[in-house]
Amino acid sequence: MNNEILMVVDSVARQKGVDKDIIFKAMEAGLATVTKKKYGQEKAIRVDIDKDTGDFRSVRYWTVVDDDAELEDPDQEMHLSEARKRDPEVEVGGIVEEELAPIEFGRIGAQTAKQVILQKVREAERDMVVEEYQDRVGDLITGVIKRLERGNAIIELNRTEAILPRSEQIPRENLRSGDRVRAYLYDVRRTQSGPQVFLSRTHPQLIVRLFELEVPEIDEGIIQIRGAARDPGSRAKIAVSTSDDRIDPVGACVGLRGARVQKVVDELAGERVDIIQYTGDAATFVCNALSPAEISRVVVDEELNTIDVVVKEDQLSLAIGRGGQNVRLASQLTGWEIDILTEQEEQDKRAQEFETYQKLFTEKLGADDEVAGILAEEGFSSLEEIAYVPLSELASVEEFDEEIAQQLRSSARDALLNQAIAEEERLETEMDPSLMEVDGMDEATARKLVSGGIKSREDLAELAVDELREASGIPEARGQDLIMAARKHWFEEEAGQDAAAPGGAEGSSEDQGGSQPLEGDREASGPTGG
Repeated sequence: MNNEILMVVDSVARQKGVDKDIIFKAMEAGLATVTKKKYGQEKAIRVDIDKDTGDFRSVRYWTVVDDDAELEDPDQEMHLSEARKRDPEVEVGGIVEEELAPIEFGRIGAQTAKQVILQKVREAERDMVVEEYQDRVGDLITGVIKRLERGNAIIELNRTEAILPRSEQIPRENLRSGDRVRAYLYDVRRTQSGPQVFLSRTHPQLIVRLFELEVPEIDEGIIQIRGAARDPGSRAKIAVSTSDDRIDPVGACVGLRGARVQKVVDELAGERVDIIQYTGDAATFVCNALSPAEISRVVVDEELNTIDVVVKEDQLSLAIGRGGQNVRLASQLTGWEIDILTEQEEQDKRAQEFETYQKLFTEKLGADDEVAGILAEEGFSSLEEIAYVPLSELASVEEFDEEIAQQLRSSARDALLNQAIAEEERLETEMDPSLMEVDGMDEATARKLVSGGIKSREDLAELAVDELREASGIPEARGQDLIMAARKHWFEEEAGQDAAAPGGAEGSSEDQGGSQPLEGDREASGPTGG
C-alpha cells in the first residue's frame, strides 16, 4: 500500500501537471473521508502521509477549551483538565490527538477515496488554469478552434478551452473547426463548471498586440502606441509616437512596401488600418486622426473637452466618413468630442454665439452693444469669467483700460450676487413648508431638492431612490433615509385609521402589521401605498 501511494502520486502529478504536494493533500482528504465513515462523520479526523515512505496514520483530534467554557461540539472539543490527562503540556486553544487503528479498504471505501482524490485534483487543475491565465489577461493568445457552439468558437489552448463569443468575433469572418486563430485574452472567471477563459477578436487592444508582434521597434520601446480605436472588420486607427527624432514611427509601422501593416490587416480579416502620428497638441492630433480629410481650422474648448473642426464643403463627407465612421474613430482615438462643421456652418455658429453672449453682457452688465461685442469677440462667454478673470487680463484688451476693466468686473460680480439672491428667493417661495418637516432635512438639502423640482414632502415621498439621485445628485444612502422619513406620515395616518376602525386595536394581526416600506418603492402614492 505504501509503495502504491507513492506510485499513484508520481503518476498523477506527471499526467496532470499538478504539484505532488497537492496530490498528497488530495489523498489525505480521500483517506480521511473513508476513515470518518468508520468512526463517525461528526468526529475531527485527519490522515497524515509520509511523503518519503508512503506510510500514513489516521488521527482523531480535539481542540482544547477552558474548563469553564461549555463544549459546543463534544466530538471536536475537550476541556483543559481532561486534555491534560493525555498531554500535560497542552494549553487552551491547542490540540490533543489520538491515533486510530489503520482501516482496511473495501471496494466501497476505495471508490469513495478515489472520488475525493479526483475531485481535489480537478479543483487543483482549475486553480492552476485560473492562476496561469489570470496573469495573461491582456496578452495575445493563439489556439485552434475545436468546435463551434451556437455561434461561439471554442478554442483549444494548452491546458484548457477558451471561449470566443460570437459578440467578440469580427463581423463576416468565416471561422471553422481546425482554424488557427489569434485573439486577445480579456477575462478569466471561475464558474461551477470550471475556469472560463474569454477571448476577443474585436477588442481595440488586439491591434496593439499585433503591431507589437510585427514591429520590433515597438517591442524595444523605441516606438510607443498611444491609443487604438476600431470598427471591427471595417476600419481601425492607431496613434504612434517616438522619442527618437531619427525615426519615423508611422513609416516604421507601415514597413517596407507596407509589409508590416499588411500582416496585421490580413490577421484582422482585411480590416483597414490608419496609422496616425501622435502629438501632444490636441488640435494637431485631432487633425491627424481625421486624415485623409484636409482641415481648414479647429476651435478647442478644453472646459467641455470638445473640438470644432472646420472643413471645406468638398471635404465634409471625407472627414465624417461613411456612416460617421471616420469622425467616430477619431473621437475614440483622441478622447475629444469632435464636431465637424463646414466653413459656413462655423460662421453661423460663431455669429449665433456672438449674439447670445453680447445680449447676456448687455442685459446683465448694463454695457452698451459695443462693449458687449468686444467682450464676446475676446472669447468671454459667462459672467463668471469676467468677474474672476485677473484684472490685468481684462485690462489688456485693446479697447479697455484698467478703469473700464474694474467697472466690468464689479458689474459682473454684482450681477452674480443678484442672481444668487433671486435664486434663493425663488427657492424659498416654491418650497412647501412640509419639506422642512421631514426628519433629517436641512436647508442646504432642501434647496437642492427644490432646484431639482422636488418641492414638498409628498413629492419626496413618491420618489424612488434612483429618481432622487438623478434629480438632485443626493447620494443613495442619504436619499433612501430622506424618502423613508418623508413616507413616515403615511404610516402614521394609516395607523390612525386602523385605530378608528371598528374593533380598534383588536383588529386582525394582518391589519396590525401594516404595510412595510420598500427601498425605492415607486408605486407608493398615498397613505396606503407604503
